[in-house]
Amino acid sequence: MNWMLALPELVLAVSGLVVLSGGVLTKKGHAFLPTAALTIAAFVATIFLVGLSPDGVGYHGLFQVDAFARFIKVLALIGAIVAVALSVGHRDEGQELPFEMPVLVLFSTLGAMVMASSASLMTLFVGLELSSLSIYVLCAIERDRPQAAESGLKYFILGSLASGLLLYGISLVYGFAGTLSYAPIAAEINSVGALPLGLVIGVVFMLVGLAFKLSAVPFHMWTPDVYQGAPTPVTAYMAGAPKFAAFALILRVMSGPFGAMSPRWQILVEVIAAMSMLFGSFAAIPQHNIKRLMAYSSIGHMGYAMMGLAAASPAGTTGTLVYLSTYLVMNAGTFGVIEAMRRRGQEMDEISDLAGLGRTNPGMALILAICMFSMVGVPPLAGFFGKFMVFAAAWQAGLYPLIFLGAVSAVVGAYYYLRVVKVAWFDAPAAPFDRPAASVSFVSIAMGLATVLFLLGLGPISDAARAAAMALVG
Repeated sequence: MNWMLALPELVLAVSGLVVLSGGVLTKKGHAFLPTAALTIAAFVATIFLVGLSPDGVGYHGLFQVDAFARFIKVLALIGAIVAVALSVGHRDEGQELPFEMPVLVLFSTLGAMVMASSASLMTLFVGLELSSLSIYVLCAIERDRPQAAESGLKYFILGSLASGLLLYGISLVYGFAGTLSYAPIAAEINSVGALPLGLVIGVVFMLVGLAFKLSAVPFHMWTPDVYQGAPTPVTAYMAGAPKFAAFALILRVMSGPFGAMSPRWQILVEVIAAMSMLFGSFAAIPQHNIKRLMAYSSIGHMGYAMMGLAAASPAGTTGTLVYLSTYLVMNAGTFGVIEAMRRRGQEMDEISDLAGLGRTNPGMALILAICMFSMVGVPPLAGFFGKFMVFAAAWQAGLYPLIFLGAVSAVVGAYYYLRVVKVAWFDAPAAPFDRPAASVSFVSIAMGLATVLFLLGLGPISDAARAAAMALVG
């Protein structure tokens, strides 16, 4: 065993236990801020440890570290930092969130990191459940709000169903290969001529279980209600780190042990990607609640990201990773603005509440406009480069119908994104929002700048994504 391979995860796990113990021992009502600060510090330290972790496979073939794992881990950690920073400024009727919220985000992120480094279907499932169980509690952490309790219950029931489907698929794959490790499964698949039907069904069940975590159509039914009912910082977290980890699993599993089966699963991924893009775009049009709109937007964006997976090539994997990077910054910037939508301490989440924001708070309206234009894919903002790379990969793979459907959904999506901009800048002003907390303003401004200046970091990010894609091939 090479304990250094999992040093970031070990440090984060110990940090979580220490922070939780400190929060329990701190006087009630004074624990949240120090807990959040220590959690962010643990995330920052873990990012440095991830960068220093060596390549290799350890723990008897259960855990692996490579460029791909490091890329996904850094994305997940940044998404977690954003969510905890937003939670610092969150107040519901004057009450801050329970101090357990940052700790649950920490353990959910730990599960996401384990998922990114999985080298076995067993590690995959353990990491997925660690991440998911924490999110079930996070959704309902505001126990006095009926909407929060509803979102937590819905996500728990449907998430348990998805976990069961995934576990059933894993059992079918194990029945074929006699092992849970990726490398022996790949060797077994390559050694047989005709693939057994049970193996194909197992792979389909696994893909369905993971697609649920991505809120991809037709496994998206939980997304709008959970996004709307959960506290905004939790929604911002759910839209980031868990989805990056689920994509890590799909990319690693489909490119690794099941790479030889790509003609079998590629068409399924194409159908899921096409349905997600189209449904996400059209279903968002009638929405009046900004968080529900972002839920359908998330469904559409996961469809775009899956275009790279459908290409089943290193260029497609690179495009998907760059797309996830762009989605992180523009989505976090948007949720920063949503968290700042408060009047007299009450959360406002209707699109009409943004009316005239350009006159009452031009800076906030500018950040919102930047993020909306980026989600449309307007150059030179971050979203343009993500879309360009996944479309280019799909073109190289000859997926012309998927490209056409993606273009149609992008045009439709432009309508509801630009409608938000129109309400914020051209409608008659509504009452101004409260002054946002410093942490919320910092997140919004930082993510807005990252969206505008993404071109400056495109080269290093693309190089890192390409190295991560080649690590999967190798």
